[in-house]
Amino acid sequence: MTLPEYTLQQLALRNGQDRDDIWVAYKGVIYDVQKSRLWRAGKHYEHWAGQDLTEELKDAPHTAYVFDKFEAIGLVKNSVYRTTDAGPDNYKL
Repeated sequence: MTLPEYTLQQLALRNGQDRDDIWVAYKGVIYDVQKSRLWRAGKHYEHWAGQDLTEELKDAPHTAYVFDKFEAIGLVKNSVYRTTDAGPDNYKL
């Protein structure tokens, strides 16, 4: 399965404010977090949806495995975090 690619600008529009979609990215993979009660209105504590949260995760009280709860729906185009061999099996941590 090949996931569609989105630019950072397209991701930014999925912030729960500009559109109903609430997406975040981690290591170049975009996740739909809209069903999470913790992301209501596009904000989770001090973090806003619509962006890549890779660097912010260092300060989080949880690990990257939190993204296993969400569906990977896309990839960030030209992400510095993604490798060229990122296949469907690499979307789960």
